[in-house]
Amino acid sequence: MNDSDKKSVLIVDDEPDIRDVLAITLQDMGYRTLEAENAARAFDAFRAENPQIVVTDIKMPGGDGIELLRKIKHENPETEVIMITGHGDMNLAIRSLKYRATDFITKPINVDALDIAIRRALEKIDMRARLQDYTRNLERLVREKTELQDHLASLGLMIGSISHGMKGLLTSLDGGLYLVASGLKKQDLERAAQGCQAARETAERIRKMVLDILYYAKERELKRTPVKVRDFAEELVRVIQPRIESGGIDLQCRFEKNLGTMAVDADYLQAALVNILDNAVDACLKNRAATEHRIDFSVSGDGGEILFRIADNGIGMDEETCKSIFDLFYSTKGRKGTGLGLFIANRVVGQHEGTITVFSTVGKGTEFKVTIPESPAADG
Repeated sequence: MNDSDKKSVLIVDDEPDIRDVLAITLQDMGYRTLEAENAARAFDAFRAENPQIVVTDIKMPGGDGIELLRKIKHENPETEVIMITGHGDMNLAIRSLKYRATDFITKPINVDALDIAIRRALEKIDMRARLQDYTRNLERLVREKTELQDHLASLGLMIGSISHGMKGLLTSLDGGLYLVASGLKKQDLERAAQGCQAARETAERIRKMVLDILYYAKERELKRTPVKVRDFAEELVRVIQPRIESGGIDLQCRFEKNLGTMAVDADYLQAALVNILDNAVDACLKNRAATEHRIDFSVSGDGGEILFRIADNGIGMDEETCKSIFDLFYSTKGRKGTGLGLFIANRVVGQHEGTITVFSTVGKGTEFKVTIPESPAADG
């Protein structure tokens, strides 16, 4: 056994001969020993070495063992202290037990009595260690159970939310298909075209919902590739353009020149920004007080970062809603929303080491700012 593996015992006695005898005996038992001739030096040694066990005389010049016991227990309550006492000091020995001494042995010191006292101290140390392990394991089990319950609750909430959302979408799809069928039957092409448009929009919402579910179910590893920022921004516009046009919304795009490239997972990041643009469209359509609906979409670069700014003159949000919009399953759309879109957008942007900030005023509109580093941070 290495010295570092041995239990350490601090011997405190003003008589060198007693210290020597105790040191030899304890070393033969397999312990590492430290020595001090008075209470002051013993406490300094205790602080420096932090021994598991202290064996101290109860009466010493310049400070007694009881005071040393109290100071040690105050410093580290888990240290085991064994008191050495003469036959005339039994009252002091009993008093030491009140201050949580492990045991006491009398002079002249009997080796067997010393061995029993040390073993008793070791049993307490071992029992305490096992209790700590048990407590840690119990805390881990409680934490795992809580996480499982939270996961199951989230799963149930997600299924319920998706079920309501899907039911509404299927109803909308049925309505669109009915318009198509009745328009064809009556040879009313305008009615059939309206039905096709409604079905197309509903199909797009179903597709978006399915993608949201897939992104939520598994946070996949990013597949970064160099992407031209302007091409990426123009593709975003192409994806969201049909919804914007069908809603009669004015989209103003401003893309800075010489935007360069960024290393991103283009499909993943596109899904995140489409979610934000889609929310901007919904916010505009809800704001019936506005005579014209408008979305400003700008992209700029500064100091190694790309800034995507999406601002609308929609219905806006209060402060409490702004704090909650990135929470899982939080939605202001009622049965039309799953509460996954902005949660996923925030997670995707976070995976890209970026940030999302939102500013909003009720009745006036909302502004999202998404910042993405051009290059990922270096590992380690």
